Amino acid sequence: MLLLTLSGLFMVASAGEVWGRFNYENAFYFVERQAVFAVIGFLVLGVCSRIHYTIWRDYSKIILLISFFLLLAVLIPGIGMVRNGSQSWIGVGSLSFQPSELMKMALIFYLSASLSKRKTVIHLFWKGLFVPLLVIGTAFGLIMLQPDLGTAAVMGGTAFLLLFSAGAPIRFFLTIGISAIVGLVLLILSAPYRMKRITAYLDPWSDPLGSGFQIIQSLYAVGPGGLFGHGYGESRQKYYYLPEPQTDFIFAIWSEETGFLGALCIIVLFFLLIWRGIYIAMRIDEPFGALLVFGMTGMISLQSFINLGVVTGLLPVTGVTLPFLSYGGSSLTMTLAAAGIVLSASRHMR
Repeated sequence: MLLLTLSGLFMVASAGEVWGRFNYENAFYFVERQAVFAVIGFLVLGVCSRIHYTIWRDYSKIILLISFFLLLAVLIPGIGMVRNGSQSWIGVGSLSFQPSELMKMALIFYLSASLSKRKTVIHLFWKGLFVPLLVIGTAFGLIMLQPDLGTAAVMGGTAFLLLFSAGAPIRFFLTIGISAIVGLVLLILSAPYRMKRITAYLDPWSDPLGSGFQIIQSLYAVGPGGLFGHGYGESRQKYYYLPEPQTDFIFAIWSEETGFLGALCIIVLFFLLIWRGIYIAMRIDEPFGALLVFGMTGMISLQSFINLGVVTGLLPVTGVTLPFLSYGGSSLTMTLAAAGIVLSASRHMR
């Protein structure tokens, strides 16, 4: 976790250098802010690691209600801030916060508490699954109104991982899976820009200066990096070829500068982090703690998988940051808070 965060600071300094110099007259604009949020994030991590993890069960409903309130508030014109076509932020200027990041955590708290109490009725739809599904669906819908398909996908995927680990029957996942596929197709067809992303995913070179531009420039960063890369700070794609390289596509710049071996190191670190999270979850006898750790680990693993898949062309482009590495105060702080909660629970494993 520490290595990933430090790697992120180094790469934000390199990837954001050009954008910072020409847009803010400060080459260190992005890394200075990321460093501040890293310090805040590690302070939050320290506090969360010292608080007994069961406190999140006691306050799960309150945190969920606050998250719903913020998701509603961000949709109100004048309160919510629009960036890159999504009304997803609350704040003033550069001091902004993404309520959807809090909702991802809040939903894990709530589902872990709720499902741990429903173990005997989890196989029954109305008694065991209806209320959790209603909460998941409402949160998903509010985030899609922003719209933010990437965050909604991570949140929804994490929620269903929790339902699976809590013992929900397989027939339920088959039904929901078919419904989700139909819903996803309708969502894609309802928004022309999403349809363009699918087309760009299938053949980015059909529109190289439009919908396929980002993925083509990302591949031009990943591919030429070779085995050892061009060297730290020597990226070519960060010179306004790859849009805002310090955020969602930071792994492309990392691959370009450190090569295949550097990219492999990051992937191995994520695998170690995820393996350790699952290891801890499987050794906590108390149901809430096991689900809580599994949920936090699932959230980080899904978000990492989606981001790496987008950068390397395996998945269509979505606005999902790479945990610990991408520039973004809300994302980094909440990810470190999640890690702190896992550390707290790890003290109580067998």
